[in-house]
Amino acid sequence: MLQVRRVSLLVLTLTIGVSVALVLLRYFNSRSLSVARVDRTQNKLSIDPLQIVLTPLAGDGELDKEIRRLQAKAKETTNRNSFLERLGWAFVAKARTSSDPGFYTLAEQAGRVIIETAPTDAGALLLLGHVRDAQHRFAETEVIARRLIAQREFVFDYALLGDALMEQGKLSEAVGAYQKMIDLKPCLQTYSRVSHMRWLKGDLTGAIAVAGLAVSAGSPREPEPTAWAYTRLALYQLERGETEQAMRNSDLALQASPDYAPALLMRGRILLAQGDTVAAVAPLQRAAEISPLPEYFWTLAEALRASDRISEAEAVETQLNATGAVSDPRTFALFLASRGQNATLALRLATSELESRHDVFTYDALAWAQLANGQVEKARENIAQAVAEGTKDARLFYHAGAIATAAGATADALDFFGKAHPLEQTLMPSERRALAQRTAALLDSARQISSAN
Repeated sequence: MLQVRRVSLLVLTLTIGVSVALVLLRYFNSRSLSVARVDRTQNKLSIDPLQIVLTPLAGDGELDKEIRRLQAKAKETTNRNSFLERLGWAFVAKARTSSDPGFYTLAEQAGRVIIETAPTDAGALLLLGHVRDAQHRFAETEVIARRLIAQREFVFDYALLGDALMEQGKLSEAVGAYQKMIDLKPCLQTYSRVSHMRWLKGDLTGAIAVAGLAVSAGSPREPEPTAWAYTRLALYQLERGETEQAMRNSDLALQASPDYAPALLMRGRILLAQGDTVAAVAPLQRAAEISPLPEYFWTLAEALRASDRISEAEAVETQLNATGAVSDPRTFALFLASRGQNATLALRLATSELESRHDVFTYDALAWAQLANGQVEKARENIAQAVAEGTKDARLFYHAGAIATAAGATADALDFFGKAHPLEQTLMPSERRALAQRTAALLDSARQISSAN
């Protein structure tokens, strides 16, 4: 049995995260088969979700201590639902700070335990909806959010609906949900969503203004959301070329939540934009240790290559290739297509992503993978979807220009490249080089044609 458990742990680690795999192992090692009993008719273990949720987690951080405190409270009382709801949200916070999706699975189990005894509990439904959103099950998220809105009028129900609609590419409906949300309660969480929507719609100035309201509404009682708001503001400022202001806000994010992976990633990206590739490596290494996701590995590998640390970059890319298809298929598809590696897999991953997400960045990933596979006309159709909302993003414009070049639409290509250049500081170093090379080649070709005529 122990050998089977070890094999299962490896599978669980890939599918539900390290945290849940370890919790399950501790659970099985500490309980008899009367609790984790064998269902011989289906040849599987029947697991008690409450016991899983209440299995203590290791860790010395404040959030770890709070999780254990709530677990103890839920064990001590028969009226445990309120503590289980708070425990579920603590697991969500842990998932966000650790980048371990297993904590979302634990949060889901907490919500399910509540629903078993209180099927219409709005707090548990909101928790489950948030977990579905984090798991990219956006259609299910929308169903839960609409059910909540039919029950009550609460700010975060509309926030959840807006999030689900946005990821499905229903931006007009999402705007309506977010407007209702911010009318009910202007706060950090609602300002952050409105800021992101403005950015998606191409209003960078408006995005920065509202992001400023979000950070002003931050509080030490909400360290992770505050750090996220500062990180997003830094991104918008980087896009506008305000690297010093962006660096200050990434520092403020790290003050709000030390070792916050998105802020460390942003700091590394700013240093890359400033040309300080050597200094960029350290924060990017730490970010990738905390959050081993494709975006983090890819950016670190770029910094290492730019610093002539090729063997280290290759080691990071080996990790990325081993885990990327599971941890973040869309970004991994972009990486593969950008590097000209395994174009077939890139296309399969991007196509699969479009089954649940219809936002501009999924259309972009699909178009880029299609170009890598020589499907130029299909790529043109999907990149048109990606740029249709007016999002001002260097990678979108660079990809659109490259696809137009492949289609022989030189004027369109130069237009897109022209839009990408003022934003190129947000690109990876290799992407900036490719943008410069592609633009120069098109201009040289245009000059030769002009001279010949």
